[in-house]
Amino acid sequence: MTLLRAALIAAGLLFILYGAVIAAFWWFQRGLLYPGQGGAVPVTGARLPPEVETISVATPDGERLRALWLPPAEGAGVVVTFHGNASLPEWHAERFAAGPWRARGWGVMAPAYRGYPGSTGRPSEAGLIADGLAALAEARRRAPGVPVLLHGHSLGAAVAVAAAARAGGTGLLGLYLEAPFDSMTAMARHHFRFLPAGLLSDTWRSDRIVGAVSVPILIVHGDADPVIPPKYGARLARTAHAEVPSDFVEVPGDHVSILGVRDAEAERRFRPVP
Repeated sequence: MTLLRAALIAAGLLFILYGAVIAAFWWFQRGLLYPGQGGAVPVTGARLPPEVETISVATPDGERLRALWLPPAEGAGVVVTFHGNASLPEWHAERFAAGPWRARGWGVMAPAYRGYPGSTGRPSEAGLIADGLAALAEARRRAPGVPVLLHGHSLGAAVAVAAAARAGGTGLLGLYLEAPFDSMTAMARHHFRFLPAGLLSDTWRSDRIVGAVSVPILIVHGDADPVIPPKYGARLARTAHAEVPSDFVEVPGDHVSILGVRDAEAERRFRPVP
């Protein structure tokens, strides 16, 4: 009886502990999903061309997003780029304002999500999708009639997919995704196997909406990515619309080292036709 009682007490304590872990995960999940929120605006002006300006983008729900903007040259397109959950728009603005993109005169729109340095509000799935659409609309307002390429890395790829699915194909050149996932639910199961994925408030089901994307898709994924293993990017590619060109390219590298390794190919592929 004593051993049985001790076992029941231990089981009860483990159940309470597990419940506490689940409650903590549910309460703090957005802090885990969006770790880049808050903090100071980085100082990176020396690495950006002088033509790049910091602007404010208004969202329909009243938030103000800090964004970096580089106007396109005549006949060139604009890259609207969305950063990962732990990074900043400067990473991609510096990259797309240089190299093959700069040589061909591409413009750049790189917003910081709501709640991230320099932007108001708090991040959420619905909020970031609104941010993506607002950034796309602002790029079109500043460069009327100029075709747009949507780019995203990691979580930013999910923002790009959502923006493309909702905006339709008119005026879009394509989707250029690096290290995307098919759903945040799948990622939660991958990284937190002991927790019920149904706890997620922000599920980011790119797999359910990518079929509405009507423009060509290029997905680049590192073969040694420990954050988002390549199988999740491959699964996203397979769920694209059957009539939409969708290429999945696995390259050597991890979650970050693959950034830009296929830029020359992407620039040629998505370059506006004169």
